[in-house]
Amino acid sequence: MPLLATCSFLLATVAAVPVMAQSDAANRSKGSGTKLAEGQTAKDFTLPAVAGELSGDVKFSEVNEKGPVVVVVLRGYPGYQCPACSAQVADLVKHADQFAEKGVRVLLVYPGDESQLAKHADEFLHGTKLPRPMTFLLDPGYQFTNAYGLRWDAPRETAYPSTIVVDRSGKISFMNVSNSHRGRVKADDVLAAL
Repeated sequence: MPLLATCSFLLATVAAVPVMAQSDAANRSKGSGTKLAEGQTAKDFTLPAVAGELSGDVKFSEVNEKGPVVVVVLRGYPGYQCPACSAQVADLVKHADQFAEKGVRVLLVYPGDESQLAKHADEFLHGTKLPRPMTFLLDPGYQFTNAYGLRWDAPRETAYPSTIVVDRSGKISFMNVSNSHRGRVKADDVLAAL
């Protein structure tokens, strides 16, 4: 069954699960050893695209030259496909036209060990075609995740679920790093932060 076909169910399921109580400020700043913060310049990176608008090796600075960018760090494959990640991607896809209208690109980063990463990413997408302006990137060996200080180095963990909004000048204007699996920013909130 395609990812997006099951997302309505997953979104309802995730919404029904209690979330660890944390303030937005706490989510944005603590726990992960994040190396960047709001107001700082986002570090450049290059990652391979496997689905969506862009293809080949995607260099962040080249994408950012054309306008604001939202970088969403998913959990990858911590031994299963994360239902909270699926629900978050479905929410973003539902709002793809609004991101496009604002001239914003959305980069979804799927981290993991190199050996099985492409296979697990394909399982996550399960044939889903991502709409413009979204691109699905692989983070082999956690190169991006480590550079941004978002590696969740615990058993059966991969990366802190994170949403980073970078303005056209390359500055981080909004950053939410979750210390729980379900502490995700909704697409409406990302759009409001742009």
